[in-house]
Amino acid sequence: MTYVDGFLLAVPTANREAYIKLARQAGESFKKNGALSFVECWGDDVPDGKVTSFPMAVKKTEDETVVFSWITWPDKATRDAGMKATMEDMQSHDEPMPFDGMRMMFGGFETIVEL
Repeated sequence: MTYVDGFLLAVPTANREAYIKLARQAGESFKKNGALSFVECWGDDVPDGKVTSFPMAVKKTEDETVVFSWITWPDKATRDAGMKATMEDMQSHDEPMPFDGMRMMFGGFETIVEL
């Protein structure tokens, strides 16, 4: 089964286009380095919670939008090599990050059900 990297972050709404540009560059590199798919989703219906929620998890402010994304890989070994290669590719970009990376949540997941 596939291996999945998941991401959750808050992006200043004014930085949407800069974020899309960065995501396209990263996505192209991930695909070049073995990813099966790369998906970025801009929050549209992401409610605040009472105990927990996506906005609370990333400490979203009023001028930010929640972004949810994932990358699928054929297996963990391909992911490990592809992630390393992509991080090296992306270090050559001089543009500042259009979001606060300290509030980004991410992790790798082994697929247990895939329909």
